[in-house]
Amino acid sequence: MKARKAATKKRAKSQSLASDPKGKLGILTPGMGAVATTFIAGVMAVNKGLANPIGSLTQMGRVRIGKRTTKKNKPLIQEVVPLQDLKKVVFGGWDIFKDNMYEAAVHANVLEPELLKKLKTPLSKIKPMKAVFDKNYVKKLDGTHVKKGKTKMDLAKAVMADIKKFQKDNKCDRIVMVWCGSTEIYIEESAVHQSIDAFEKGLKGNSKLIAPSMIYAYAAIKMGIPYANGAPNLSCDIPALVQLAKDTSTPIAGKDFKTGQTLMKTILAPGFKARALGVEGWFSTNILGNRDGEVLDDPDNFKTKEVSKLGVLEQILEPEIYPELYKDFYHKVRINYYPPRGDNKEGWDNIDIKGWLDYPMQIKVDFLCRDSILAAPIVLDLAIFLDLAKRAGMGGIQEWLGFYLKSPQAPKGRHPIHDIFKQLVKLENTLRYIGGHDLIDHLGQDYDEQ
Repeated sequence: MKARKAATKKRAKSQSLASDPKGKLGILTPGMGAVATTFIAGVMAVNKGLANPIGSLTQMGRVRIGKRTTKKNKPLIQEVVPLQDLKKVVFGGWDIFKDNMYEAAVHANVLEPELLKKLKTPLSKIKPMKAVFDKNYVKKLDGTHVKKGKTKMDLAKAVMADIKKFQKDNKCDRIVMVWCGSTEIYIEESAVHQSIDAFEKGLKGNSKLIAPSMIYAYAAIKMGIPYANGAPNLSCDIPALVQLAKDTSTPIAGKDFKTGQTLMKTILAPGFKARALGVEGWFSTNILGNRDGEVLDDPDNFKTKEVSKLGVLEQILEPEIYPELYKDFYHKVRINYYPPRGDNKEGWDNIDIKGWLDYPMQIKVDFLCRDSILAAPIVLDLAIFLDLAKRAGMGGIQEWLGFYLKSPQAPKGRHPIHDIFKQLVKLENTLRYIGGHDLIDHLGQDYDEQ
């Protein structure tokens, strides 16, 4: 308790870039299925003291401040920068099914019934708004709780109206939005995505190249509401919306929550490269039986996910720079829909590596993970950190939040960083910057003082 008070006093003396959070923060999620209900119920459970927010840096993470010494100088992140109090957060969103959050959570079958019963009253009060949905982009799903409009611009305006009503009804001071919906079919960037004028013309003309996730992203960014994309869809990762985010000083981040198999790749691959160990091939396959698995059973939707997952190793290993170690390494990714497994995804990786004198070795990883359990704290951190960025005046792409994403969004002309350890350095230094503390670069004259 004393350490917490001391750290808080120290932060108060520093020149924090962000204003203090006042009032309520509303977190809106397009998509209120397994991930969103696990996230919402989880925050409620934490607030009631029923569980710990494990996996959330905003709640449990620490960051070093100052020089490396024998003294303890790693306060909680929430003591370094002004983060929103979880007890002053309210939830809402959209879904193609009208089940309230308790019913949706029971159907998702991620959390234990005993825990959900303790949260039934507050969860039951949260009911989804009608969603923007087009079956052409997610062929495996169908729902009746859907908005209607003559044009996609009409739908975008309807989403904006929803946001305004939610904010007024819940007396929210600020709003953030995190996409928790399904993976859409693969769409390549085209002319309609290049400028906001072209994009808005496309909305009015019902362009087939503007998917529902882009409509939500446009609505949020147009209103200055921070937006994160948790799926591999293009969503806000197009020039038009990137420019709009700059114009409206809106923080954005995408894309695709980094949860199971890709999380392991961003941990293991940097280690191989650091030790100059070669990689001949990396075969990845996994099974899952939730709604996401059903959606990805369609080849057009799987391609969107495949592109997101395949880019990771290329960037980390840099075969063009290290041809002796990684030239022509083989990388294959497979996802299989298997209903009996539900949300309990299992990922298998076979990695063929080579060491001294080209001698071959193998590593096999079997990760029995829980998809939504890994994703929920990511939703929380992205929402809380995006709100922090907004209060700090940091509009546009938030590269430092790439730590949470499979295919991190980066400014044009820059390649994204996938190495999770480099991502963590960037995230921590950004927090030091916002908190008004010195950055750490490990390059002082006396290394031991860094």
